[in-house]
Amino acid sequence: MSLATLLGLEGGLDPGLMERLDRYLSEVDRELLEQVGSSVELVESVGVVTLRSGGKRIRPALAYVSALATGRTVDDERASRVGACLELIHMATLIHDDVIDQAATRRNQPTAASLHGNTAAILGGDVLLAKSMRILAQDGDLDLIRAVSSAVVEMAEGEVREVEVRGEFDISEQDHREVIRKKTAAFTQVCCEAGALLAGASDAHRDALARFGHHLGMAFQITDDVLDYEGDPVVTGKPHATDFREAQATLPLIYLRDTLSEEESSFTRKKFGNGVSDDDLAMIRAWMQTRGALNQARAEAERHAEIAWLALETLPDSEVRGLLASLARFSIDRCQ
Repeated sequence: MSLATLLGLEGGLDPGLMERLDRYLSEVDRELLEQVGSSVELVESVGVVTLRSGGKRIRPALAYVSALATGRTVDDERASRVGACLELIHMATLIHDDVIDQAATRRNQPTAASLHGNTAAILGGDVLLAKSMRILAQDGDLDLIRAVSSAVVEMAEGEVREVEVRGEFDISEQDHREVIRKKTAAFTQVCCEAGALLAGASDAHRDALARFGHHLGMAFQITDDVLDYEGDPVVTGKPHATDFREAQATLPLIYLRDTLSEEESSFTRKKFGNGVSDDDLAMIRAWMQTRGALNQARAEAERHAEIAWLALETLPDSEVRGLLASLARFSIDRCQ
């Protein structure tokens, strides 16, 4: 699926820009196929299984469109290698997440763990992460190396912190926001920042794209958390309230807590991560809907999207800048 198709912009973009974007993403896929190759058969199989499960290549696209949005010249060949590096990091996290979540499928395809076992999947994911670091080393841009490696540390710490707070019904909103920032927003931010570095952009444009990426990541994750409670399971690929079932408190639950009576709070706390029934979940989801918790979380996602749009005003006015704005709109429109 092309980026224009994903955003519903087919026919609305300059054909030359669409062709350039599609060509770039094709080069990213070619680079990824080369990178997952290995003399160790099991390593290659883990990589190929994950690559073939699809994906929208949002992260490489973010880097490239961010670079173009600066209005400066971009080396497409170098950009495709860096884009592949970012996608390899993302692929490694997906492999590890599937092990943690004991997921048998992803995007309706068998996961590497289900086919080859957890140990092979974890080690295969480690290889992909190592290869992404090799691409950065070969590129040689110290600012890019520092930015991406720092984001990977943040993302890994965020994943660990999420496990650490699992089961905390009373987690504060501030602590939860920090989990989101580390786990999701830090990497979205560096994808956009990488675009600025690829283009040799000014510090002002780099800062603007970093702000855009941070708030885009926050909006995207909060929207995902709303969809967890009210999205169509056929579309999301998982049952309603997976976070509640796994004792992971997100904004919809955090906002609901203040509206609960003592009896309701005791009931909800008892069911949190303890084999809650579908009927009980239906009631809790109804409370979220009628008491404004879902609307409050949606409003928070929209707030981050608006800040992301404002950050783009620093960049030259162009169709490419508009494409970034469309990505921010897409991040929240998914739960309309």
